[in-house]
Amino acid sequence: MQLPLWTSVSTRSSWLSSCWKCGLSPVSLPCHPAGGSRPSRAEGYSIPTFSASGSMDSCLMVWHMKPQSRAYRFAGHKDAVTCVNFSPSGHLLASGSRDKTVRIWIPNVKGESTVFRAHTATVRSVHFCSDGQSLVTASDDKTVKVWSTHRQKFLFSLSQHINWVRCARFSPDGRLIVSASDDKTVKLWDKTSRECVHSYCEHGGFVTYVDFHPSGTCIAAASMDNTVKVWDVRTHRLLQHYQLHSAAVNALSFHPSGNYLLTASSDSTLKILDLMEGRLLYTLHGHQGPATTVAFSRTGEYFASGGSDEQVMVWKSNFDVVDYGEVIKVHRPPAPLATSGNLPEVDFPVPPGGGRSQESVQSQPQEPISMPQTLTSTLEHIVGQLDVLTQTVSILEQRLTLTEDKLKQCLENQQLIMQRTTP
Repeated sequence: MQLPLWTSVSTRSSWLSSCWKCGLSPVSLPCHPAGGSRPSRAEGYSIPTFSASGSMDSCLMVWHMKPQSRAYRFAGHKDAVTCVNFSPSGHLLASGSRDKTVRIWIPNVKGESTVFRAHTATVRSVHFCSDGQSLVTASDDKTVKVWSTHRQKFLFSLSQHINWVRCARFSPDGRLIVSASDDKTVKLWDKTSRECVHSYCEHGGFVTYVDFHPSGTCIAAASMDNTVKVWDVRTHRLLQHYQLHSAAVNALSFHPSGNYLLTASSDSTLKILDLMEGRLLYTLHGHQGPATTVAFSRTGEYFASGGSDEQVMVWKSNFDVVDYGEVIKVHRPPAPLATSGNLPEVDFPVPPGGGRSQESVQSQPQEPISMPQTLTSTLEHIVGQLDVLTQTVSILEQRLTLTEDKLKQCLENQQLIMQRTTP
C-alpha cells in the first residue's frame, strides 16, 4: 500500500461535511462570487469525481476536482448546512441544515432545489437508499424520518431515541436503517415493520456517526468516548473495538472493498484501519483543527476530509491494486478480533509520498532476495523519501507565505485602528 497523496480546497466556513459522486462527465462550472473561495489545483494527478461540502456559511459547494475547474455554490438554506449526500445515480444531492429543513438539489448550474419540511430541530444527517427512491434523515428533534424522493413526500418517523440523533444510514440492500444518538446508543431498525430490531449500548459517550459495512453484515460507530466499535448486525456481537484517537471521533467511512475504515477526529488526525487484520495502518496529519468529516469516493481511489480549519482536503488512497482490485466485487466482513487499543501505527505528516508502510512490509513473508534486487529496492526507497521531503518543503513554504500574508494584514489593520484612535 502506498501512502496517500493530497490536495486541499480552502473555504470560508468553520465547519464542513462532505460526500462524493463518481461517474459523471465533466461539466463547465460557474465562478465563485466576489469574496468567495475557490478550489486549489490538484497537482500531479487528475480526479474524475465531484466532491460536495456543506458549511456554517449556509451554502453548499460542489467541487469539480480537475485542475483549473470551477465549483458550484448553492444558496438556499437559512442556517448552517450540517450534512450532504449524493444519490446513487449522482443526479440528486440532499442536504440538511440547522434551519430544520432538508433540500434536494439538482447539481447543475441552475441549482434548483425542493424543500422537505417535517423536522422540528436541526437536521444532522441525510442519506439516500441504494435504489435512490428513499431518503433517511436524522435530527435534534430525536427522530429519524424516511422520505420518498420521487414523490417528494414524508413517509414515516422512527422515534425511540431519547436524545439528539446525529446520524442515520440505510443498509446496502435498503431493508435496514441504523441510527446513532446522543443517548449513547446505536439502534437498528427494520424499514418495513418500522420497529427497532436491536439497540447497541456499549459506547460510553455520545455516538457521533454510524454506517454499514459494504457487505451489509456489520456496522461501525464512532463516539465522543474516542472509540470506534464494529458489530455484526446478524448476531449483534461486538466484533472489533478501536481506541486510537485522543479525542472524539466525528466521522468514519468504509472503503468500497470493505477491508479498510477511515476515521476523522477532533484530535485533528485521520486514521486508516485495516479491518481484516484489526490494526492501524496510517495516521494522517493535515487539518489544523478538528477533522469533522471523511468520505471515500465510490471507487475507493480517493477520499475527502473536512475540518474546522476551513479546509476540504482530497487524498489519493494509493492502495495496491492487489489489495482490493478484485476483492471490491466480493465484500468481506471484518474478522472477529480482540480489542485493539494499543495498535502500532505509522505516523506521517502531510503530504505523504509514495512507498510502503513499515508494517505492510513486515507483514509479508520474506523471500530470499539477490544483492542487485536489494540495491534496487534501497535506491527506490531513497528516491521515495526524497520525494516526500520535497513535497513537505513545498507545503511548508506555502504555509509560511500564508502566515506572512496574515501577519501583514494584521499589522495594516493595527495601523488603521491606531490612526482612527489618534486625535
